[in-house]
Parts: sequence; C-alpha cells; structure tokens
Amino acid sequence: MGSLEVICGPMFSGKTEELIRRLKRAVIAKRRVQIFKPRIDVRYDAEAVVSHSAQKLRSIVVDSADQILEKVLADTQVVGIDEVQFLGPDVVAVCENLANRGVRVIVAGLDLDFRGVPFDPMPSLLAVAEHITKEAAICVVCGEPATRSQRTIAAEDLVLVGAGGAYEPRCRKCFTVEPSPATEPPEQELLPFLR
Repeated sequence: MGSLEVICGPMFSGKTEELIRRLKRAVIAKRRVQIFKPRIDVRYDAEAVVSHSAQKLRSIVVDSADQILEKVLADTQVVGIDEVQFLGPDVVAVCENLANRGVRVIVAGLDLDFRGVPFDPMPSLLAVAEHITKEAAICVVCGEPATRSQRTIAAEDLVLVGAGGAYEPRCRKCFTVEPSPATEPPEQELLPFLR
C-alpha cells in the first residue's frame, strides 16, 4: 500500500536531513528509491539534495511537478521530493497519484513562508498525508524552539532561494514580518551550517 509522509518546518530545522535519513533506510531495506528536487534549488548543488549539515543524495532535477510522474520508473517503490513547496499546487495530485499506485512518497518542505503564512501547497499535502513530522530549529535570538524562517534581507518576492545570510530560524516571539538584520548564532561552533 502506498502512503504520503510530509516532513515540514522552518529553515535550518533538519527537514532535508530527515528526508535523506528515511531514503537511506529505504535503500538499506532494498527498496527502489528515486529522489527529486526543483531546479530552482541550487544553493549547495545543482543536481543533488543537500542538507545544511552537508549530507547529500544524488537527485533528479525537475522544472514542474508533472515531470516527476514522467520520470518515475515502473519499479520504483519510494519517491522522495525535497523543497516540495517550490513545485506548486500540482504536486499534490502527483503525490496522490504515486501513493495510490502503491508508492511510498516522502516529501520535505517549508510549511510557512517568510511572512509566517502557510506556504502553498503544503497545507493540502498535510491534509492528505498519512504521516506528518513537524521539525523545529533553534531560535538564534533566544534559543527556544524555532518554527518560523526569518528573512534577514529586504525582498518582497515570495520565493527567494537562500540559506544562511538570507534567513535564520526564529521562535514565535522573536519572529517579525519585516526583515531584520541577521544575528550571530549563540553557539556558532555548534551550528556552523547556519552561516
């Protein structure tokens, strides 16, 4: 039986790391695995899914959600999709199609945008998923669990692909909608991937 698993949370919360962990375990279990990422995500590698902690898996780059269906092989048992929020509303039907065909689908992405608003298509994916994991980062201001991605540069575009320097994790209390200057992580030697 197929299923849909959603891993969500703010930037720097370990979503991609958890996706990679689950996909590696599927490979160990001798499942046929394919992983996809949107072409727009070129932060660390143009052709691999890479976590902020430098874990990496080779992936298939797609321009649209529909390309995933075109590229999934007939014997694939597990499909991973990173940065799913960048694939638009069509990715929901793609995930449902695959799960209905018996594929285990695991997606990772932001649940909130830089304004703290649900990031489409994540709400729809969460609604149809069998399993949901919400990760939290560490607020760089106060050290509490962070559930939001604070944009630290002035830009109005909804999609602004970036990492450290453009975004930082914040808790509900320390989060603001207006861009704020980046702060140094309190334990920068323990969190080198936040830079």
